[in-house]
Amino acid sequence: MDNDKQYTWWIKAISGADEVQARRFAAAIALEMGRGGVSRVVELTGMSHLTIDKGIKELKKTEKLEIPGRLRSAGGGRKRIENKDPSVIADLEKIMDENTAGDNMSLLRWSNKSTYRIADELKLIGHKIDPDTVGRILKENDYSLQSNIKNKEGGSSEDRDAQFRYINEKGKEFMNNGNPVISVDAKKKELIGEFKNPGRTWNKTGEATEVNVYDFPNLGVGKAAPYGIYDTGRNEGMVNVGKSHETSEFAVESIRQWWFLMGKERYPDAKGLMICADGGGSNGSRNRGWKIHLRELVNQIGIPITVCYYPPGTSKWNKIEHRMFSFISMNWRGKPLVNFETVIKLIATTKTRNGITVAARVDDKEYATGIKHSDKEMEKLRIEPHLLHPKWNYTILPQND
Repeated sequence: MDNDKQYTWWIKAISGADEVQARRFAAAIALEMGRGGVSRVVELTGMSHLTIDKGIKELKKTEKLEIPGRLRSAGGGRKRIENKDPSVIADLEKIMDENTAGDNMSLLRWSNKSTYRIADELKLIGHKIDPDTVGRILKENDYSLQSNIKNKEGGSSEDRDAQFRYINEKGKEFMNNGNPVISVDAKKKELIGEFKNPGRTWNKTGEATEVNVYDFPNLGVGKAAPYGIYDTGRNEGMVNVGKSHETSEFAVESIRQWWFLMGKERYPDAKGLMICADGGGSNGSRNRGWKIHLRELVNQIGIPITVCYYPPGTSKWNKIEHRMFSFISMNWRGKPLVNFETVIKLIATTKTRNGITVAARVDDKEYATGIKHSDKEMEKLRIEPHLLHPKWNYTILPQND
């Protein structure tokens, strides 16, 4: 396996583990790397040498490792620093590159500073804190652990950071001017019918829902293709559930439906619309159909549309993934999606602690695939590439023809 790709998966696995699992996994990686492994893992994860050394000692025990019933004994462990020193949270947020923590206008939350560097800066202003604690606080505040390694398609971490900053700056600019900023993406297709849906749900004993033994598509009524639009400023969204193919026309139609059902009413004086999207698929940066159909939408609604893409390999930064789609998945886990009405109901009843509201509709239109768009069609576009990464950032302007 390519080392950069391998490290990326390692970091992702560690960031989602509890402290014991993360310590042992990091230790295993360090041992596998051999000489200099501990230092390299410290650099990649931000963990301390002591933490990784402790994990190595645990792994080298001859007896089988026990699965911890709880991470600490009841009442054990030191009191959290934020309980003893409440100002540390505010000071930490000021140190981050994007000091918009807790602000709805912050479309992304990330830092290119190591936890060691952040801890050192906090110590300089009087806080007693270690890198591990910095990492924990960042994780609890929706920052994600990222490694500074090369991305073959997306370039260096500097390229990614510059694009992340640009998306944030543009998003704040749009919202400050009363213009909508939406995150869009297509959720994976779902089989509709009496099929088992992963997960479990509460039922009376002996009353579990019976489903088909095999997930053969011909046993169902079709596939649902959910395309979501999340309004980052209002914490609400809409899902257009297609019955056909996930094409660029379907993606733009989903945005059109959101605009006329929700966006236009909420932003009556909008002078522009900003779309944040993953760089591939039906709304991809290289998809000609996406731009052609966006032009039609721009001409219809009469305002420019700005598109900003997340760098390749970073689609999970898209707010719609963790603010909307993840909760929809949790809401219907273990529940067979027996028909399209069930899908719509489960999406529309999705609730979160932050009070998100989600609307849903069925799109019965048949979308054709394999449509080619010529250079001549592309030349008709009034498209303004931005100075920074013009393939990732552009604005489509209305036309008079």
